[in-house]
Amino acid sequence: MHRGFALALALLATSVVAAPAPELTLLSEHPVEGMRGGNLSGLALCGQALWTVSDRDDDQIYRLDTRDTVWQAETVKIEVPPVPDTGLPWGLKSSAWAASFVRGGKLDFEGISCDAAGNKYVVSETHATVLQVPIQGAPAWLKISPVMLREARASGMLLHFNALFEGLAVSPAGDRIWLAAERQRRGVLMIKRGQTLWDCDGACVLLSEAGMEMQPVQVPHAKAVSRDFADLSLFDGKLFTLERNAYQICRRDAQTAKVEQCWSFAAEALVEHRRYAQSFGLAEALVVDAKGAWVGLDNNNHWARADGEARPIVWRFAAPEGGWSAKP
Repeated sequence: MHRGFALALALLATSVVAAPAPELTLLSEHPVEGMRGGNLSGLALCGQALWTVSDRDDDQIYRLDTRDTVWQAETVKIEVPPVPDTGLPWGLKSSAWAASFVRGGKLDFEGISCDAAGNKYVVSETHATVLQVPIQGAPAWLKISPVMLREARASGMLLHFNALFEGLAVSPAGDRIWLAAERQRRGVLMIKRGQTLWDCDGACVLLSEAGMEMQPVQVPHAKAVSRDFADLSLFDGKLFTLERNAYQICRRDAQTAKVEQCWSFAAEALVEHRRYAQSFGLAEALVVDAKGAWVGLDNNNHWARADGEARPIVWRFAAPEGGWSAKP
């Protein structure tokens, strides 16, 4: 009797499905012109200006002219110094070197952020390190303790080609950086500026997780896919993750990366005329502010969606009712 009751409870528990995340409302969408390499792969709000990077361009970043519906990407040239040895194994480095001849972009810039002073920080997926682009002076690679990479790999992250760092967020003071490991396993790391090195503040790894999750029901032939992170944004002391395959943005504790609340953008992203033929999400860039969120799409510089639009796209979503800090 007791065993049967316990089994029934267990079966009931396994059948419980989490409530769907509330949907964000799309306010506008903006095709982007003028990016030489296309492949919009990061967004940053520096003061009142939006900036972006392409993972196919190693020698320039872009300031976005947002005055019209169609945005213009204005080129800002940068002189990137030689990349220091970050300790990645030969296999990963050789795979990235070979891929660069096919697709371009030896550095594979996958995210951009800035501090309150306007200094910009760009993460290189190829080398798993960060380039600082100061307001004045030459760009320089941050000196990051090798402990970070060792901790990440010991936690099961940064083990696979094209699945390294996919985004970053920088504190307003410019003294802390959060980095997003993309997938297999995905995770969040945090480093702190010291006197000579950027190092772990305790443990570098805040979160490391594997596993699969179902795509939203709006995806045709939805299936279970690998959990992933595509970008990070820091707002009002909270860390926000762009979760590409789940078509959602999640608010997390900045010290632990523990998820607090998620919001879906699947309903707007997957209306028929906005769909791409790809079986995975294309959202790669995120900025969260008080009024909403900017989400940028990387369409690999040529994939067209159902309505024929083949330019990179940035969406503007309204903040949820009650703001981003509202409790569920």
